[in-house]
Amino acid sequence: MNINKVDTQKAYQLLWEKITSLELAPGEILDFASLADEMGFSKTAIREALNLLVHDHLVEAPPRGLFVSGLQFSDLEKISTIRLNLETLAAQQAVLNATTDDLVILQSLCKEVAGDTREYFELDQRFHQAIAKAAHNNYLADTLQLLYGLSKRLWFLALPYLDFLPTAVKSHIKLVDAIRDGNESLAAEIMKNHIEEFYLKIREIIQEKDLIKE
Repeated sequence: MNINKVDTQKAYQLLWEKITSLELAPGEILDFASLADEMGFSKTAIREALNLLVHDHLVEAPPRGLFVSGLQFSDLEKISTIRLNLETLAAQQAVLNATTDDLVILQSLCKEVAGDTREYFELDQRFHQAIAKAAHNNYLADTLQLLYGLSKRLWFLALPYLDFLPTAVKSHIKLVDAIRDGNESLAAEIMKNHIEEFYLKIREIIQEKDLIKE
């Protein structure tokens, strides 16, 4: 991989983090020169990174200029519907395809302790990414990663109010046990309930706190 591609990938990762954590706000105009100066990359690397983010639906490119994609309440419904089905599929596939190493990683994540809400959030996401990896389907994992980036912005809106995460993370242990035991139907049920309950609470918080205009 040449230097230009490495810089583009680094710029992409940093911009992805800034956008999904709302450091770059929805609707914010993105200027190549300013971002290049601020982040220490060439304009070419920033431009190519932003083009990748357009593909991820995190940046919009109208006829002129670029800006961070907006957020709408309907996005939550659309994303949650797709993610519910694909995360459930990933759990089923993990039952069929997980290796011993995959199980070691999943069990290790279940033993980790988070100190605050953001750490619990990040632990939950690392667990879901490990499940996707254990499914051993690159197409499925890539699609879930795309959905994760889109979902993360909505979750970060509600982050100050996510006091239920420690309880949600406890379901990880039951899911890993089902995967280890080869119980495909139970793994699917646990994951489905986990995702449904999470999105239900996010939806309630966003509506109650009026975080997005419907």
